[in-house]
Amino acid sequence: MQPIEIEEVQISDLQTKLFNATQKNVVLNDSVVMFNKESLTKLLNFNSFFYFKENGNGMVSSPSVRGTTASQTAVIWNGININSNLTGQTDFNTITTYDFNSIQLKYGGGSVVYGSGAIGGSIHLNNEMRFTKHFDQFLKLSYGSFQTLNTNYKFSLSNQKFSSQFSISFNKSKNDYEFVGLNKRNTNGEYKNLSFNSAIGYKLNSKWMLKYFNSIYNGNRNFSGTISSIGMSKYEDYNIRNLIEFKENASVFESNFKVYQLSESFKYFENKKTNIFSTAKVTTSLFRYEGLLKSIAKLQLKPIIEFQYLNGKGENIGKNSRKNTSLSGLITYNFNKNLVFEGSLRKEFNSVFESPILYAIGSNATLTNWYQVKMNYSKNYRVPTFNDLYWYAGGNMNLKPETVYQYEITNVFQYKTFLFQVTGYYNDFQNLLKWSPNESGNWTPENIESVVSYGAEFSLQFKQKIKDFYLESTSNYAYTKSLNEKTQKELIYVPNHKFTSNWNLNYQRLSFTYQMVFNGAVFTSTDNSFFLKEHFLSNVSLNYLLGKQKDFIITLAAYNLENRYYENLPSRPMPGRNYTISLIFNL
Repeated sequence: MQPIEIEEVQISDLQTKLFNATQKNVVLNDSVVMFNKESLTKLLNFNSFFYFKENGNGMVSSPSVRGTTASQTAVIWNGININSNLTGQTDFNTITTYDFNSIQLKYGGGSVVYGSGAIGGSIHLNNEMRFTKHFDQFLKLSYGSFQTLNTNYKFSLSNQKFSSQFSISFNKSKNDYEFVGLNKRNTNGEYKNLSFNSAIGYKLNSKWMLKYFNSIYNGNRNFSGTISSIGMSKYEDYNIRNLIEFKENASVFESNFKVYQLSESFKYFENKKTNIFSTAKVTTSLFRYEGLLKSIAKLQLKPIIEFQYLNGKGENIGKNSRKNTSLSGLITYNFNKNLVFEGSLRKEFNSVFESPILYAIGSNATLTNWYQVKMNYSKNYRVPTFNDLYWYAGGNMNLKPETVYQYEITNVFQYKTFLFQVTGYYNDFQNLLKWSPNESGNWTPENIESVVSYGAEFSLQFKQKIKDFYLESTSNYAYTKSLNEKTQKELIYVPNHKFTSNWNLNYQRLSFTYQMVFNGAVFTSTDNSFFLKEHFLSNVSLNYLLGKQKDFIITLAAYNLENRYYENLPSRPMPGRNYTISLIFNL
């Protein structure tokens, strides 16, 4: 009898697996990612609690979850926080989902491990490595309405000592869709972007492993106009990320050394027909050491030491730099197989401002074979960005970091193929940063607001197989309340209600997917006198497998099936009904 070979998978962000038992987490599987549009915005809008504010289709996209802002949501690339040090956030329309083989959503605070901005939640983009002999290729070609073209090619090659993967994505669109019910089109909405991603791992010997990750993104897009104005501006951005990881696998204590560098830059043209533009660039250099004391008397301990150096320059921020050193410790204690305790602590030393001590404590108890409860309490933060501190027309060097105290409890019920989760949470925000006009009429940021947000999240998943039919469904509902304690007004762009539902039915070579999202009304002014109406959208797709080995898939999809008029920002309508045809090759 031949021995069974267990596939070895290496992940760079071990915290999401080893120290992640007391908060709500969701892993988006390959089929969910494959049959959604290419941008991270489109994927998460229909498959998560995140709400998105878009300046038009394909334009700047900002998330909100649990009553937080875009700069309070962290994007983690192979264990490294990649939020912009200029704006404090990530534009979710600049992330192509097909470039990663693992996408995980973590709800709630994570600042102890991931630093600034990991408050409402974090999105983890990983290039997991396999160390078994294989050679795989994937190609997806899509063409759709508004002359939209999306292509992605990736391959992975590995054996027991070497692992490699590479992907290239190209997306472009004329993006000139008609506004539903209006005799107008989206003007100046053209965009195109190109991204390269690679990951290489090599086992030097039985203990030491070397990894290298690289990501290059080059985007060029015009900024859409509104219902009443024609857009004339253009934006170009260029980002390069490099990460080298040197890891020791040992029986008792492991060591992991990471060296990371990010270069982010942009050019903004107020009038695309001229060669006059503003520009800025920030370079981030980071060294990180992670240790891991493996299970000793039911205990796991992880120390983390990190040094970060930021260097920025631009016409609107001048030339500035800052240094940041952080010390963190994570602990997990397994009282028994049904009860887990987690605790963590972080202290930073920043060259510009004083950072608070951060902490988190939580537990996970399996009380019966069908009921599990998770509890977590944490203190998290967000530091001011380069724009907040140094913007020439209003930057404020006296700003303090935002701090957030969070409480959450998650109840998990599982019966056969049904999984039901209910989470309640409460967030207390202190020193919230807000840009507002001063006595001279100039806009400037200040620590002036205290905010509370609270709510509940419900998730239901089930799977059922009847003969040749296989049905899978996931539904999510979130109720969110976010209030300015001084004014008792709700925060802008935070819907009280969001509901999503996804259904996938498979029969032999044929599969049918239906997904819908309901976003409740959102206020667009701080006095709550203006708002955007709620909207409901649905998408459908039909997928057919071709080839003897079912290696080819053809997909026909329709989006905004009801052809509804809706906006995510005032006077910026989103597309009506539109279509895409895709060919997928798994070789």
